[in-house]
Amino acid sequence: MAYFVYIVQSEKDGTYYIGHTSNLSERLDRHNSGRSQYTKAKMPWRLVYQEAFDSKGAAMRREREIKAKKVREYIEHLVRTSRA
Repeated sequence: MAYFVYIVQSEKDGTYYIGHTSNLSERLDRHNSGRSQYTKAKMPWRLVYQEAFDSKGAAMRREREIKAKKVREYIEHLVRTSRA
């Protein structure tokens, strides 16, 4: 089973949300249907970045690595150089 690290961007205010999942389409649906408490207020969301991993642990480590940067420029660099 593949796991993904993903970045979605709010079309409402441009903010980013970083997460991991084993099902990207279902997770994006959760963000856009208001079933994710944290992202509910900033709908709609669009997928702007994704990376695939062979294990949940690897995906979680990469998610923490991206979040640890705490720099919007780093996230925007990932988005610009990807093909989400």
